[in-house]
Amino acid sequence: MRAKIITLLLMGVFASGCVQIKNETNNFDHTFAHVVYFWFKEPDSYEARQTFEKSLTKFLDNSQYAKTKFIGKPPKAIRDVVDDSFTYSLILTFESAEDQAAYQDEPPHLVFIEECEDLWEKVIVYDSQGIQQ
Repeated sequence: MRAKIITLLLMGVFASGCVQIKNETNNFDHTFAHVVYFWFKEPDSYEARQTFEKSLTKFLDNSQYAKTKFIGKPPKAIRDVVDDSFTYSLILTFESAEDQAAYQDEPPHLVFIEECEDLWEKVIVYDSQGIQQ
């Protein structure tokens, strides 16, 4: 299971189908990572994708807590261990678990959910705290 989570995280970070990368610090913050996978009800809908990307970008541009910001789409998997069944991935980092908790209730995040929740049929979240090295 751990290997699958690591594979999914790396797949999202290095996906060649990247829609947008925003990294204001130019470094991946290792304190707290929030990885979200979305499966759309209609994954081939151009309109749904446009709505999602616009709303998600607006949300991330206005989040006061998210640091590293990555929106991705799955590349076509060429290995059996790679899951390419999702429609979009989102990888965010935070300075602390408390910032990630505060982000859950910030208005831009709540507006994004309201605008887009009818688009997806499934969402899976993997949160990780960095280890001290």
